[in-house]
Amino acid sequence: MSTESSSPVPAAAPAAEAAGAARKPRVAIVFGGRSSEHAISVSTAGSVLRAIDRAAYEVLPIGITTDGRWALTADEPARMAITDGRLPSVEQIAESADGQVNLPVNPAARGEVFYSEPGSVPKALGEVDVVLPLLHGPWGEDGTIQGMLELSGVPYVGPGVLSSAVGMDKEYTKRVLASFGLPVGPYTVVRPREWADEAKRPAVRARIAELGFPVFVKPARAGSSMGITKVSNLDQLDAAIEEARRHDPKLVVEAGLVGRELECGVLEFEDGPRASLPAEVLVGDGFDFYDFEAKYIDSSDVQIPAALTEDETARLRTLAVEVFEALACEGLARVDVFLLEDGSYVVNEINTMPGFTPISAYPRMWEATGVPYPELIDRLIQAALRRSTGLR
Repeated sequence: MSTESSSPVPAAAPAAEAAGAARKPRVAIVFGGRSSEHAISVSTAGSVLRAIDRAAYEVLPIGITTDGRWALTADEPARMAITDGRLPSVEQIAESADGQVNLPVNPAARGEVFYSEPGSVPKALGEVDVVLPLLHGPWGEDGTIQGMLELSGVPYVGPGVLSSAVGMDKEYTKRVLASFGLPVGPYTVVRPREWADEAKRPAVRARIAELGFPVFVKPARAGSSMGITKVSNLDQLDAAIEEARRHDPKLVVEAGLVGRELECGVLEFEDGPRASLPAEVLVGDGFDFYDFEAKYIDSSDVQIPAALTEDETARLRTLAVEVFEALACEGLARVDVFLLEDGSYVVNEINTMPGFTPISAYPRMWEATGVPYPELIDRLIQAALRRSTGLR
């Protein structure tokens, strides 16, 4: 396993040859979902549909609506983009208002997908060889769909049930990383029953104040900077907690750290995980931190590669792989860290299904490292096809 910036990136095997099949592997691209990151997932799927090698793969786009219905969708990436601040949805591109896609939870079905509409006999859509679950947030990135696919016996891209669940929960990410001796910043957790009890709220506020201000109040199980508020004093705290609770009843409150915000991609190669060249988050004017609007709507950007010394880059790439391994990840992840003024790194969080939108850092980091977007998608699919479902 190598994380050095000089490590060569071997060419990927041709997809059809690697799959060892006469027909092209069939990839179900699943996106949307019930979380507050629905629109980002749709945009991610549009980017992947544009880039996936249609000569190597047959594609079946399946969208999950905001109420949880699995729908056949149009294969029209242009309608899936974030345009002029307008957010896309599965409902806008579903081929039917009430049609339902079903994947039997039965390994003997061999990935057979069915489609049904009210008053009609269900029809078979054929077998799916691998699922690419481009879902962000709860009910997708948190181990739930991974568990369903394990029960179905269908290979899928990305980390498994435990890794996805731990990586989604900011509290348990920190607990696991700390148990491996990896650096995490000061934080506290606000649990649902704790905040619901008025008598316990003063103790919660006091515990948060001990972290020192500013602090960042975050939903424990959300991404894309949803529901995050920077809090500078106690007067702002309750409103920030209520905002975060709109996304998750469980919260993580982190001490504000002074340092540079960096990201590093990890990708599974044939010989194990490797880290990309890192990126540095550059927050646009008028934003205190990298919130949802700064990330997806406004002018914030990332610098790739980050302006780091060779030693800083090497240490970050090594740390990113260590985080990936500590959480037993597979396929891919993006590791977010702070480089503090004293030169040390602190892990902020891990994203086990990072965004693949045109402005997302993960594919851009790998592009800079020598893996262009279509090859990145191919490598992810091939890594999923190489491993079985079940215990491994």
